[in-house]
Amino acid sequence: QVQFVESGGGLVQPGGSLRLSCVASGSIFNFVTMGWYRQAPGNSRDLVATITRGGNTYYADSVKGRFTVSRDNAKNTMYLQMNSLKFEDTAVYYCNFAPSPASGSWGQGTQVTVSS
Repeated sequence: QVQFVESGGGLVQPGGSLRLSCVASGSIFNFVTMGWYRQAPGNSRDLVATITRGGNTYYADSVKGRFTVSRDNAKNTMYLQMNSLKFEDTAVYYCNFAPSPASGSWGQGTQVTVSS
C-alpha cells in the first residue's frame, strides 16, 4: 500500500510561514487527488486542501488565501505553503488521498505550532 511521509513542521511566530512536504511511496501519487489534513488535540482530523494530478486545488475556508498546495508528480511529492499563520493553525498535519483517505497510509504527521 501507499505510505505517506510528512515533514517540514515546526514552531513559528504568528504571521510567519512554513512549508510542509509530503512524499508518497509509490507512483499512485501521480494519478489521484491528494490532500492535506490537520488535527488539533480534541478536534477531528479535517481536510485543509486538496490538489488533483492536473493541479486543480481546493481549500477549506479557514485557510483560503493563506495556504497554497502544490505537487511535483515526478517526485511523488506534495507541498503546503503556509503563510500568515495563526494560533488556530496549530495542529498535526497529515497527507493522504482525498477526499477519501486510505486508513493504512497515514504517516506520523508533522507538528505545526504557532505561538508567540
